[in-house]
This record gives sequence, structure tokens and C-alpha cells, in this order.
Amino acid sequence: MASPYRTQSAKRWLPLEANPDVMNQFLWGLGLQEDEAECYDVYGLDGELLEMVPKPVLAVLFLYPLTPKSEEERMMQLNEKQETKDNVYFMKQTVGNACGTIGLLHAVGNITSEIKLVDGSFLDRFFKSTASMDPLERAAFLENDNEMEVAHSVAATAGDTEASDDVDTHFICYACVDGELYELDGRKSGPISHGPSSPTTLLQDAAKVIQGMIQKNPESLNFNVIAISKKSGGFS
Repeated sequence: MASPYRTQSAKRWLPLEANPDVMNQFLWGLGLQEDEAECYDVYGLDGELLEMVPKPVLAVLFLYPLTPKSEEERMMQLNEKQETKDNVYFMKQTVGNACGTIGLLHAVGNITSEIKLVDGSFLDRFFKSTASMDPLERAAFLENDNEMEVAHSVAATAGDTEASDDVDTHFICYACVDGELYELDGRKSGPISHGPSSPTTLLQDAAKVIQGMIQKNPESLNFNVIAISKKSGGFS
């Protein structure tokens, strides 16, 4: 049965698996230097399990089930006037099932001052090309980029589970920009602020927001949290 929550777009990709190994190979292949950052599973949201995650955390990805309640909240948010956040890298999602890739682009796009990208790599060219674009122009640029479509397809078929384009789950990203925690969801109209944060408290702050989302859907077990952590010993 087709998902009732699909993004309206002629183009559809296979979804990325919530698998740090798959995401690492995907990002490293696109130009994130291997010694710069790496994705890790977050096994739980209590303090002890959060402490196990390598630090510093640069961004957090959250996979959650789409439900009538979550869609109702999204539609309400779409009708609210959003302040433009020029300091936050944000793009809309127009390709079906591209939320994993867009979550990773949101993550990398907001930490380019903390990591090094390979000169001339896909990610280096993508962020330079889209820097002055608005969120919809960035979405169109991605939708028309064959190199990214091929890379996404390879990553989507590299996971442990058989890839299917009929899914009712969605990836979003949390990042700290200029001392504020932002939720970055390409299906929403813009970045959503969740209040003050810092590079050292990003994981804990995101965990609190994620716990609130999980509590709204206590019957589901279909949640995954992945942290992107810096590897080279701290912030520059």
C-alpha cells in the first residue's frame, strides 16, 4: 500500500537506511574527509547512553514514523510565518524518499566551519554552488543533480535491509548554529528553533526534543538517532 505521507514529486529515490556505516561511506565518498567526522549510533537518550557517544557531536539525525498526528503538526507549521534564518543552511525536500540525504546535507551544510571537505569534491561543489540560493532553489539543484542521485542509489542499496520506496518514516537533522538549536526538516517551511544550545550540549539538547517527539507516539518502536561526531580531537 502506498504511503499517504509521500512528498509530492515526480522523482523518487530509494530511502537511506538508518545505518552509520552506510552514511559514513556515503559522506566520505562525496567529499567529507574520513579523518574529519563519522556517524555513530545513539543507543538511548538517557544520560549514561548519551555519554557513550564520541564527542564533540556536530549534528544529530533522527528517524521517526510519520503519523496523522505528525502530519497535522507539520501542516500547522507550514501555515505559520517563519523568520528567514540566513545563518542556517536549509533546503526543501522535493524528491520522494530523499530525506536521509537531505538530513546529511543539512548536517554538513551547517558545520562547514568545523570540518574540511575535499577540494573539488561533490560536497565542496554543492555547497559553493548553492550558498546564495533559497531553500527551493537548493531543492531544485539537488533534484537535477545526477551525480548525487547515483551516489544516493548506491548508498540506499548498501544497507542490511532490502530497499523499498514505500516507507512511512522520515529523517530530520538537529544542528547548533550561533548558539541556537535548530530542527531542519525539508518537508517544513524553514528551520525551527528549539532554544539556546552549544557545541558541548548539542546532543543532550537534541535528545530532549527527540524524547518529546517519541512521547507523542509511544506505541512505535521505529525510531533511530545517529550522531555525527568530529574525529580530530575537538573544535578548531
